[in-house]
Amino acid sequence: MTTIVIPIFEGVTQLDFTAPHQFLSVTPGFNVVVASMGGMQISSNGLTFADLQDLNVIERCDVLCIPGGVGCVGAIEDQAFLSTIRRLAGTAQYLTSVCTGSIILAAAGLLEGRRAACLWYWRDMLTDFGAIPDNGRVVRDGNIITGGGVTAGIDFALTLISELCGSEVAQAIQLRLEYAPAPPFNSGLPEIAPAAILNAVTAAMADSLAANRKRVSLVASRLQVEKSTQRDGF
Repeated sequence: MTTIVIPIFEGVTQLDFTAPHQFLSVTPGFNVVVASMGGMQISSNGLTFADLQDLNVIERCDVLCIPGGVGCVGAIEDQAFLSTIRRLAGTAQYLTSVCTGSIILAAAGLLEGRRAACLWYWRDMLTDFGAIPDNGRVVRDGNIITGGGVTAGIDFALTLISELCGSEVAQAIQLRLEYAPAPPFNSGLPEIAPAAILNAVTAAMADSLAANRKRVSLVASRLQVEKSTQRDGF
């Protein structure tokens, strides 16, 4: 069995992990584990996820899959959470993420000098941790596979299934779940969205994005100081 661990946290975007979970959990040979610190319940978008495994006691995994959400900022501010992510990453064959989950991978020091996808309006924050932002829907850099914004989780899941089980298995899962996207509008990326839509969305997010950007930068600065201190032997 291939063990896939999905760590979730308060403020996670539920589709970031429920979409990949749906695809991965019906793939033969996969054991998908959703866990939180202390096994505590996690609420997201009016839903509550319970009966979670305790992230602290999971010894290892083959794939570490980190979802995103605005709660990723609080997650990287939690040193115990980051330490657990680093520990599990050390046991994993693949390090993966969806959406702003790549911010968590980066803050854990796992993406330095590596290309990674992220939600488009958070993507540039990856540079704070030495990662290389990539606007791909799914980005592969060695054993690191990252998905872009929220809905890219399905494309990411199929990519991972193909990597581990072969393209025919991935296509069978795609057909089984009838994944044949045909969106009613062509506005899912800033490069193709109508200017008025892009401006409205950007304006609506400006204040919260600026606040989160500041918090991410502070975490990056703290981690840089810690790294320098360790390097100098203090």
